[in-house]
Amino acid sequence: MTEEERLAYEEQKRLQEEEMKKKKEDMLTQFLKDKLSKEERATKYNLNKLNHQWRNIMREAKSKELRKEIEILSQTFERIVDRKDATIKSLAKDLQEAEEQYAMALRSHLQAVDSLFDIQEERLHKLQIYYEDELALIQEEFDTERALMIEQHGVEMNDIADILFAMDQNFQDRENEARAEFESLCDEIKNKDTEEKHGLKVLLFEKQKELMRQFEQALEAYLNSTKSRKNEFEDYKRKDDHAAQEIDSQMRRINKLSDNISQLKNKMMANAKECEERNKQLKEEREKMLAHFQDLKAQMNKLRERERDKLTKMTLESNSAMKELKRQNEKVTVILKLAEMCRKLETEEEKVLPFYASSLTQEEQDDVQTAMLERGYEPLAQIMHEYSSMENFWKRFNKVFLDKLALDKEKMGLVQENQQLRTLLKQYLDGISVNDEIISQVNPLFIVNNKTNVKLNVPVTDPRVQRPVAQTVVEAAHVVKHVLPS
Repeated sequence: MTEEERLAYEEQKRLQEEEMKKKKEDMLTQFLKDKLSKEERATKYNLNKLNHQWRNIMREAKSKELRKEIEILSQTFERIVDRKDATIKSLAKDLQEAEEQYAMALRSHLQAVDSLFDIQEERLHKLQIYYEDELALIQEEFDTERALMIEQHGVEMNDIADILFAMDQNFQDRENEARAEFESLCDEIKNKDTEEKHGLKVLLFEKQKELMRQFEQALEAYLNSTKSRKNEFEDYKRKDDHAAQEIDSQMRRINKLSDNISQLKNKMMANAKECEERNKQLKEEREKMLAHFQDLKAQMNKLRERERDKLTKMTLESNSAMKELKRQNEKVTVILKLAEMCRKLETEEEKVLPFYASSLTQEEQDDVQTAMLERGYEPLAQIMHEYSSMENFWKRFNKVFLDKLALDKEKMGLVQENQQLRTLLKQYLDGISVNDEIISQVNPLFIVNNKTNVKLNVPVTDPRVQRPVAQTVVEAAHVVKHVLPS
């Protein structure tokens, strides 16, 4: 056996031993697992058996305790039932005695009610006689007072008519004076507005003339600036014509030379070198002239396009400027008309103090001025900065708007006060007037026998009319005697 075979045999033997060892370990592991599962099943079975026996023992002990408790509860229940029977018997006896007392009280109550009926009938008869006497007396007094009140009402109505006539005359005089003063004030305002309107028209006319002069200057400047380019264009055009004539002459010359070449073929061999150089030079000059012509043509086209774009732009801008001037003129006309209408409606206070006094301190006003001078970065801030010159207009607008709100609020208050005064006046007139309509309606001043026809809704919770709640009181001696065991 060689060394390699011996090593292979040992290696195979070692592998077999390891495999046998692994099989033994697997078998041992499987045996331990089976044994563990058997032990667990046996433990679970024994635990269930112990629990079952322990439950039986506890059930027997609990049943004994429950039997004892049932015996105790049955004895207690019998004792309580006996006590309740005794209480019921005593209450039945008390109820019988109370019924006898109730019958006796009922008989005495009926006798007292009969006597009270007799007394009440006698009292009602006396009150009927007294009522008839009082009614006759009150009717006589009422007729007298009614005649007196009617006479006093006529006198007061005459006085009120005189007062109303005097007030109408006074109001008419004041209205005439106010109308005359208003007409004179309107004439003054109209004259002043006419002067201001004339001044504004002159100013706008001068501004329009200035804008037209600037437009003419811009047009003249444009013509002057394009004059040199126009001259250059004419020069280029003349050069182009000259180049075309030169090209034609050169073409004629080439034709002539070609004719000479055809005629002088015999001399071509002698003068071939000279003619070749001359033809080459002419070709180069022709190519240069063609390239120059193409460049001039392209420049001329570009110049034409540029000048056409400028002319179109200038035309559009002039049209937009004319439209803007026309719109501004119409806007100024509308503003002047509105100013004339608003001027007629201004008061003396608004003419003297057109702007309201600021409620800010000097430091706050300085901060506001600084913030207004700063240029904002947001679009809205920039727009507000551009319209800062409208600040005085917005002041006047806000002042007028606040005055309108104050007048509306004052008007509402006056309307409510007028309504209240009308209601009070109607109540007063209803109270002092005596006629069938007033008497037939609810009137708190109409009182007969200390009674009025007004329904006074007094709440039941008012302590003046609330009835006392009856409370049942049971004496303690009665409870001790008939309820508690002896």
